[in-house]
Amino acid sequence: MTEAILESISDGVFTVDAEWRITFFNKAAERITGIGRSVAVGKLCHEVFKSNMCEGECPLRRTMRTGRRIVDRKGWCLTPKGERVPISVSTALFVDGNGLTVGGAETFRDLREIEELKEKLVEMASGADLSSRNLAMGRLLDLLPTIADSEATVLIRGETGTGKEVLARELHRLSPAGKGSFVAVNCGALPDPLLESELFGYRKGAFTGADKDKAGRFQLAENGTLFLDEIGDVSAALQVKLLRVLQEREYEALGATSSEKTNARIVCATNRDLKELVAQGQFRQDLYYRIKVIELPLPALRDRAEDIPALADHFLRLYSARYHKEIHGFSADAYDVFSAYYWPGNIRELENVVERAVVLCRGRAIDLPLLPPELNAQSSARGFREVAEAAADIRAYKRTAERIALLAALERSGGRCTQAAAELGIDKATLYRKIKAFGIELDALRGR
Repeated sequence: MTEAILESISDGVFTVDAEWRITFFNKAAERITGIGRSVAVGKLCHEVFKSNMCEGECPLRRTMRTGRRIVDRKGWCLTPKGERVPISVSTALFVDGNGLTVGGAETFRDLREIEELKEKLVEMASGADLSSRNLAMGRLLDLLPTIADSEATVLIRGETGTGKEVLARELHRLSPAGKGSFVAVNCGALPDPLLESELFGYRKGAFTGADKDKAGRFQLAENGTLFLDEIGDVSAALQVKLLRVLQEREYEALGATSSEKTNARIVCATNRDLKELVAQGQFRQDLYYRIKVIELPLPALRDRAEDIPALADHFLRLYSARYHKEIHGFSADAYDVFSAYYWPGNIRELENVVERAVVLCRGRAIDLPLLPPELNAQSSARGFREVAEAAADIRAYKRTAERIALLAALERSGGRCTQAAAELGIDKATLYRKIKAFGIELDALRGR
């Protein structure tokens, strides 16, 4: 009866004897570990149940040593195919009639579905959580609902990695087009002919290899939003075609004989100075004014340092869920380095740094050794610069105060150096040297 019950439950169960050899292995244990009962029974438990908990103190060994059960300890086990399965483990003892421990039992629950759901929830929240403590960013976010409610073309301007696509997706979510598709195109990543076919699509026979019709991104974004990233990299020829779409709201697929209408909301983004490109003749002025009906400048991460801790915590939750780790936060020193670093790669670089730290972390907090060397190096250099600048300021204040004191003493003495030197407590030679260094005119003082 006991065996029938153990075989019917969804949790994995195995038992060991006093020599740590497996004596029972239920069907759920086979399913979770990917190891058959015939292989497992008779082997040492660590040879079968390969878990990260085996690296430290085994939960079952601790229970057999202390006599205390362990309940729902989180970890993972490794299948023969190399899959890391998140699990929670509970333990119990087997005691004979004389009170002696003769073995133990371990139950483990498959947490894959729970962890996947947790990760999806975190990812869903990632696009919507755009709150900021930065004044400029806060003003921009306050405008989003009003801008989203219009059909105006929007230009998002900012350095690489500042989150231009995230902002575009939020604009789409808040807009009437939010029920439609959000279609993104990186204009700088595709050569001109390929970019044109991607945007407008093509008809069968338009070129060699076009054996069937293909819908372009404008068609896919119908009733939704088309996001044109790196718009500043578009060639002059394609700029003309984009201008027509924005003016006439229609385009022609490659090989087509008629135009098609589009109602897609257009949002553009660039990390380049389009105004400067216009001045250089590399970007059409009429297209520039067409796409910047509303311009949203995204500040660099270094200019919104007050948001770094919240962003770092957000990425920590995201990647802790993805890699099935329980990491509670960052050390104070790590936060200090984050605040001191220049972040040339902006939010994208911060995200990569946090993901790297999560992957390498074996404890419950992320500290300095888990951060890339360049962060610590640049933060130290910046700290030294700040100290040097502060020291330079102190020297400047000291020099100014010394000159004021010198002038006051000379004025009181009517320009008589012997009397002024005695008042200041310095010898006459030192006084003359300082007069020369400060460029003080004695004749002017003697005439007062």
